[in-house]
Amino acid sequence: MRVGFVGLGNMGGRITRRIVAGGYPVLGFDVDPARAAEAGASAASSPAAVAEGADTVLLSLPDSPVVEAVILGDDGILGGARPGQVVVDLSTSSPSSTVELYRRLGELGVEFVDAGISGGAAAAEQGTLTIMAGGSEDALDRVRPILDTFSERIFHMGASGAGHTAKLLNNFLNGVSLAATAEVMVAARKAGLELHTFLDVLNNSSGVNFATLNRFPRIVDGDYLEGGLTGNLMLKDVRLYADLVRELDVRTLTSAGCIEAFELAAEFGYGEQISNRIVDAIGDASGGVRLQEPST
Repeated sequence: MRVGFVGLGNMGGRITRRIVAGGYPVLGFDVDPARAAEAGASAASSPAAVAEGADTVLLSLPDSPVVEAVILGDDGILGGARPGQVVVDLSTSSPSSTVELYRRLGELGVEFVDAGISGGAAAAEQGTLTIMAGGSEDALDRVRPILDTFSERIFHMGASGAGHTAKLLNNFLNGVSLAATAEVMVAARKAGLELHTFLDVLNNSSGVNFATLNRFPRIVDGDYLEGGLTGNLMLKDVRLYADLVRELDVRTLTSAGCIEAFELAAEFGYGEQISNRIVDAIGDASGGVRLQEPST
């Protein structure tokens, strides 16, 4: 099976290296031409060229407008696609956009699988990502050997858009727990609590969450786990969540605060840094607080 990949950045590059290590040559395209070689892929001149040279095309892109441009735009995948191909979108995208792209590609006999991923850069490196997929189960089974090179668990969530819906719901909980824990940790620091001990309390109490278990034990020692999702991308995801629940007529009471938190991070200049830096933004807004003990 010939594999194509569009978007060889922070996550896409890591995933591509896993696919290559799994024995699949990859034809790749990125706006930065140097990234193909860095990821171990052969470089293509455009997304259309990737589609022309591959049986399966994977996408790892910032948002739905970029995904739409890559598929439908000039020199886009639609221009090089042919019946029988499968396009897999690993991006965090709007489910309504995904369903429309599924329809457009389906008119050409091309399957479109929305495959939200979770686990971050470390899991991509280790090949242990979780995938939540929407679209044809048959199409998912056809590309499963490729997905297995970089994932540990694959869940078929249902029809087109279901994978990206599950991803947005998950990412919202991720964003809320990160923002809330950052706020609590700044308060604990200002209150004079020993933060490692406080984290032990949280992780053995009802406040435990992914951020208390996996992020803040490192952050309090100065390791922000660089290389993961940026604050601006987290903000994008939470806004997409808010759009989704409005479409579903579900009342959202907590998304506004989460959006405000990541807007604060962007305002203080942390938007293009890892989303964990939200704790520094809250610290800046709280009198210049940092969780790390000053060096002696």
